Amino acid sequence: MKNAVTIINAGGGSVGDDAEEQVRAALAKAGVDAEVFVLGAAKCAEKAKEAVERGVPLVIAAGGDGTVSAIAGELVDGDTRLGILPLGTLNHFARDLGIPDDLDEAAQILAAGKVQSVDLAELNDRIFINNSAIGLYPMMVLDRDAQQRRLGRSKWLALMVASFRTLARFRHQRLRLTVNGRPAPADTPLLFVGNNDYQLELPNAGSRDSLNDGMLCVLVMRSQSRAGFIAATARALVGRTRGNDMVRLDGVTSLRVDSHRSQLSVSLDGETCHFAPPLDYRIRPGALQVIAP
Repeated sequence: MKNAVTIINAGGGSVGDDAEEQVRAALAKAGVDAEVFVLGAAKCAEKAKEAVERGVPLVIAAGGDGTVSAIAGELVDGDTRLGILPLGTLNHFARDLGIPDDLDEAAQILAAGKVQSVDLAELNDRIFINNSAIGLYPMMVLDRDAQQRRLGRSKWLALMVASFRTLARFRHQRLRLTVNGRPAPADTPLLFVGNNDYQLELPNAGSRDSLNDGMLCVLVMRSQSRAGFIAATARALVGRTRGNDMVRLDGVTSLRVDSHRSQLSVSLDGETCHFAPPLDYRIRPGALQVIAP
């Protein structure tokens, strides 16, 4: 039996027709002995689960954040380690771990075999590696994905159009938050929940310094108008936030989100899902063993 299983998401991120050939070449060059499977997105987690059940010590996710998230969900609190070959568009998780986008360099890190214990976040028993949001962001993602399916637009063009249309439909919603068991009502257009603390200011906006602090990053947008939302976002990016812009809730290990609505649109690592409230978030400290520099 080979000592690793590599799972390539055939439809993920920037994966091209020659992805399998490139991955095999990079692994062979680095001396990593691995089975390689090219699968549709729906089969990636299933193959990871099968590898864990067979006792394979290393499962390598070759794809973007969605692929990594799906596979990581099958490795929670287990002995199987996660390896990453970043083949996605943005590769946030790999970047925050210090894993380069270059395939040969990423394969060399796998060969070195240095293991870190990192945190995972969870929403209603579903694992996520980066972040989740309720409000404007899931609406934008739904619009973007619909444009890509129906009109064949590129991801970036669809995102730009979706951003403008989402702002045109600006609205906020009343959420009932329970933070570490304490109530904290919120009337907000955007609630953000991250796996560990996110930076908001340029040039490092959207990145994390650590993935093992054992805390959720909870940010509540306070601005109640479209103009206020745009201004607050701009101020956050240049490091001039005001007290009523984006409020950061400190020391959060568990968060319950409730609403009078029967369903909430929620983004999870860039994918939009629908959940019936209440939504229960929690941090899973050290739940994933990952190979990283």
